[in-house]
Amino acid sequence: MSKICQVTGKRALVGNNVSHSKRRTKRKFHPNLFEKRYFLPEEKRWVSLTVSAAGIRLISKKGLPTALKEAKEKGYITNY
Repeated sequence: MSKICQVTGKRALVGNNVSHSKRRTKRKFHPNLFEKRYFLPEEKRWVSLTVSAAGIRLISKKGLPTALKEAKEKGYITNY
């Protein structure tokens, strides 16, 4: 499973672990992803999406069809 949100496009960021002595080692900051199923009433079917917590809030706010349309326009999902 790819660690990219299909609604918002969030992906892993790279940063540093900083110890008490200020030594730096590379690390990744992963998005808070969930595998969720949503029902599309227009198409009468279930859709499985990998979405971040921010993506879940966006779907709740705008509605699933609008959020999927915007994500497709931005190129985050190719098919759903």
